[in-house]
Amino acid sequence: MKVSLRLITITLFAILLSCKGKITKDSNYFKTEKELIKSTLIDMWDAIEKGDIDRYASYVHPNFTQFGENDSVLRKGKEAEVKGIEDWIKSSTPIHTGMHEPEVTINGNTAWITYYWSDSGSTYGVPFATKGKSTRIFVKENDKWLCIHGHYTLLSKP
Repeated sequence: MKVSLRLITITLFAILLSCKGKITKDSNYFKTEKELIKSTLIDMWDAIEKGDIDRYASYVHPNFTQFGENDSVLRKGKEAEVKGIEDWIKSSTPIHTGMHEPEVTINGNTAWITYYWSDSGSTYGVPFATKGKSTRIFVKENDKWLCIHGHYTLLSKP
């Protein structure tokens, strides 16, 4: 019995040692999750470009908050976010947003992505083309990443 217990202990210890270092922040799991967060944000923008407000809303957490480019106060709630995007879609065409230099960090079921963005289109017939920097925070609920906060800053033109 002593030998069997010792053998089991040594075997378990060897298994644990062999796993050491395999689950790191750069493991395939985290690489996949990071790509999933980036693609979620890109899909949110695609929904805006295509005027699909329901698809956009499916990525927004009920407790969403945001500091917009020109907002003087914090916008709170999914309803406020979806309504704001819906109004923008109705008054703007064609909208296009691009992401540059994204970096994703994951900590458990919370992740944040920092990136630079550029967008273009026209609102009420007036063309726009802006650039900025942003941080978005996502939470994973029911195996889906939802955007819970956005902070956007316009970069001044040179």
